[in-house]
Amino acid sequence: MAADVRQLELFVKESLQCGKARNEIAKVMGDAGWPGAQIANALDAYAEVDFPVPVPRPRPSLNAREAFLYLVMFSTLYFAAWNLGSLLFAFINRAYPDAAGNQYYFREAQRWSTAAVIIGFPVFFSLARYIGQQIALNPFKRLSPARRWLTYITLFLASSALLCDVTTLVYNLLGGDLTVRFVLKVLVVAVIAGSCFTYYLLDLRKEEKE
Repeated sequence: MAADVRQLELFVKESLQCGKARNEIAKVMGDAGWPGAQIANALDAYAEVDFPVPVPRPRPSLNAREAFLYLVMFSTLYFAAWNLGSLLFAFINRAYPDAAGNQYYFREAQRWSTAAVIIGFPVFFSLARYIGQQIALNPFKRLSPARRWLTYITLFLASSALLCDVTTLVYNLLGGDLTVRFVLKVLVVAVIAGSCFTYYLLDLRKEEKE
């Protein structure tokens, strides 16, 4: 696939050097069977500027430092979101106790989740703020491959959590086993996963518009 893309871009470059118009190049490639998205990407690899030879556009590349920052940022998001859910579950268990539950385990889980939330979210927001400042200085950084991959992974995880959450709700509803404690836990998962999904989906759409 990479070789095909390079071949296509080389064809576009040579065609532009020969003075061919972009719409003419696109038509020829379309007649040859190339998909429209690949044609658009190949043409977009060269800037529309008045210069004797085709001028390539800058391309996003995988930078080790950027990959590290995004990995830490998204990891702390998952870590903090999971423990926020666990902490809210602990509050629900205390408000609607289960006689068969292990109260010592609930206290330990609540203490760990509280510590994780106190540490995780500040780290996440600090990194998100720093990366946002870097993107404001250089909007091209928004196209970082690490950012895009981890964003889509986050969307996948959030949508999977929502799907499992709704499935569990319907399963218990059909079995007539709905309790206040269960419904509150379902709402906690829906709010946390839904918030992450909505935020990053809107972020991707903003990126596409830009």
